Parts: sequence; C-alpha cells; structure tokens
Amino acid sequence: MDVRELVGQARQGRPRAVARLISLVENAVENAENAAKAANAARPADSAGPAGSAGGDPAAPAAASRALREAMAALATGAARAHPARVIGLTGSPGVGKSTSTGMLIRAFRKRGSTVGVLAVDPSSPFTGGALLGDRVRMQDHATDPGVFIRSMSSRGHLGGLAWATPQALRVLEAAGCDVILVETVGVGQAEVEIARLADTTVVILAPGMGDGVQAAKAGILEVADVLVVNKADRDGVQATVRELRNMTGLVETPWRPPIVTTVASKGEGADDLMAELDKHQAYLEESGEARRRRLARARDEIEAIALAQLRSRFAVLHGDRLDALAERLLGAQTDPYAAADDLIAALR
Repeated sequence: MDVRELVGQARQGRPRAVARLISLVENAVENAENAAKAANAARPADSAGPAGSAGGDPAAPAAASRALREAMAALATGAARAHPARVIGLTGSPGVGKSTSTGMLIRAFRKRGSTVGVLAVDPSSPFTGGALLGDRVRMQDHATDPGVFIRSMSSRGHLGGLAWATPQALRVLEAAGCDVILVETVGVGQAEVEIARLADTTVVILAPGMGDGVQAAKAGILEVADVLVVNKADRDGVQATVRELRNMTGLVETPWRPPIVTTVASKGEGADDLMAELDKHQAYLEESGEARRRRLARARDEIEAIALAQLRSRFAVLHGDRLDALAERLLGAQTDPYAAADDLIAALR
C-alpha cells in the first residue's frame, strides 16, 4: 500500500491505517537520528571514508524521510476543518494519576458522542532506548471502543515530556477525524513544559502530599496550567494542597486564572466538574482569539523544529570536519566560541 492510499484510509478513520501512519512518523524520526549518529561516528580525524558511511543502510533514512514528507503533504492537502480537534494536554509528576485521569476524560467525552484520540508518551531507557509503553494498560476499558484510538509513544530520549514525533502524530489523529485529542506526557518535573506549546488546554495534575507550598511556587510546570487538578482527593491533605495552589494562582493577574478541580479519577469522581472547566477554557480561547494564536504558534514551532533538525543533519554530514577543527582551535585558545560559530554558519552561505 502506498503512502497516499494509507492517508486516504486514515481519513476514513480506519485504525490500522492510523497506526501505520504514526509508525511511519516514528520510524522516520528514528532513522534520521541513527543517520546523524552514523555521520558523527564516521568523523574521526583519521577516517578515510565519507561522513555517514559508518554502519547501516545509507538509503534507509532517505527513504523514510521521503515517505514522511509524502505523508505530511497528503495530510495537509484539504486538511482544514471547520472545527479543529480540541487538543488537551495532561501533565504532572509521576504517580499523580495522569493515565487514570486520561481514562476518566475518555469516558466523559465518549458520553457526549465525541471521538477521542490519545497519545500517551512513555519514558525510554537512556541505556537501551526501550520503553515499557505501559500507560495504555490503565486505559484497557476503552480498547474495544471504535470511537477511541490509543497510541503509546516512546520519548526516545527527547526532553520536555513529549516524543519528537508527537506533533506529526497529532496531525495524523486530526486528519483521522478525532474530535478530541488527549496528549499525556511522561512524568515530569519542574521545567518540562513543552506540552503547553502543543495543546490548546494544558491540565496539570497534582496529588496531596507531593510537596509543600514552596515546591508549588517554584515549579515552572504550574505556570503553564490552564486547569489545575488535585487528584486522589480522598487522601489526607487535599484541602491544604488546594489552599496552597489557590494562594499561588492568586499572585498573578492574567486574563485567565486556572481553576482548581478536585478529583478521584479511579472512581470517576469530579469528572463533571473537570469537564465543565475544560469547556469554560475552550470558550475563553475561542472568544478571546487565543485559540488561533496558540494554533498558529504550534504550527510555527513545528516548522522551526523540522528546519533546525535538517540544519543539524547538514552540519553533521557536510561540516563535521570543520566543526572538529574549530573545536580543536577553541581548546587551543586560538579562537573564541562566538567566532567559531560565525565561521561554521558562514560555511552554509
């Protein structure tokens, strides 16, 4: 099956075609990373071979890249929708109940008749590159629902809480007709806020006993929240956590102040309250024009990321020797880093 036929079937909402397209996206990214590593490995000073000749099939990355480009071009053609998919990001520290909360939201949206796509990003091993992809284990109740598509993705070492291929996978799910796309990040800390640039609404999930008010105040991740959820509200300390969050959000004057919702996702408690706040934020986005601004920023970030990745690849393949020579000069105190960078950039002109 060629790429355009695959895209055609994905637009009809066929799960197998959607899964194959997302795999194509992920594999193309992996091949590009492997090609860059091979190019770097082939750049020792005493290497006689050309850059990029070390290991693997040199045609594989190029073929994967062509397939990815063809898929994205086919998806973009006539892809504009009167009502774009709502993209809701769920993030928070490990153990706060992100996957369980995602399952609760799937049920709530399905009761409304909305089709739901889920991208669940799992951390990958820094040693083997493998990932358990276990987030969807907590969503097995929806595995047989034809109106739900769940895909686990490995972060593949990409920082920020998401996988490198997440924006392209998002395009695939939107083209497949999903009304709502839920993006669950890996367990994150205080600075992994990439989800805020990808989602229309960012839900930050916390749990009682996960830290005091000082921790809450300094956590950069809370600053990107559109909705704050205190999950596991049947535990002790929930009111103290809500009070600390309310004090923190009260310090900043913004057009939208994040509401605080308490839930017990494992029992479905608080689902109606959370859905109501999500609807309020969606209405605010549309009325204020913020929705278009965020989507425009998302498109801009996607283009920039692809362009920068291509530039890095060209550096590795075409200018690796020059970079090594400049690094030697810098270590020998014969130049400064800014002058070396200028020299490298001049080589692209």
